[in-house]
Amino acid sequence: MSLAVARKPLRADAARNVDKIITAARQCFREFGPEVPLQTIAATAGVGPATLFRNFADKEELVLAALNRQLRLTVDPVVDGALADIDAAAGLLRVLEALMDAASADANLLGAVAGRRELLTGITGSLMDSISVLLVRGQGQGSLRADISMTDMFRLLAMLIGVVDTMEPGSDAWRRPLALVEDAIRTVRPTRPLPAHVPVPSTPGTGPHLG
Repeated sequence: MSLAVARKPLRADAARNVDKIITAARQCFREFGPEVPLQTIAATAGVGPATLFRNFADKEELVLAALNRQLRLTVDPVVDGALADIDAAAGLLRVLEALMDAASADANLLGAVAGRRELLTGITGSLMDSISVLLVRGQGQGSLRADISMTDMFRLLAMLIGVVDTMEPGSDAWRRPLALVEDAIRTVRPTRPLPAHVPVPSTPGTGPHLG
């Protein structure tokens, strides 16, 4: 699910610098939060600020590139497996689980982008195409509600990602809301109990903000 970040082919040394910057960005956002200065990221990567800005025009572009890499590594393989699974509903839920796991792990990256709607559109481009395929298959198999549209799925996904605002980065508190979404979209509610309740942190705001 490639983000819309157009790039020309890079020389080997330039590609190494980009990789170091993205790795440093994830480390710095996790350690220092969404307001970490780009200069700190450059220093952590071992490159000068000019090198960082030569590759990334601003913080948002760097964040999108970092999220793009993590989604390729962690979510794309799950999507491929889901599309090959005979059970479309189970595959769809695994995709949502993988996406929420990635969102939780990189909550401060999400929080670094003020425009939530633009960010969501960027990180879900081809992912929504795959979700559409799984939704139609699941509806055809009778396991997913026939009255659910892709507009519904997009909004449910936005709601789920918004859950990251209400929990500590890295927490799995998203599992309970995801289970509630599963209950809502399946034709037959699963018999399993809901995952454990996780209280909202007493000092919310460590994650991304709705914009």
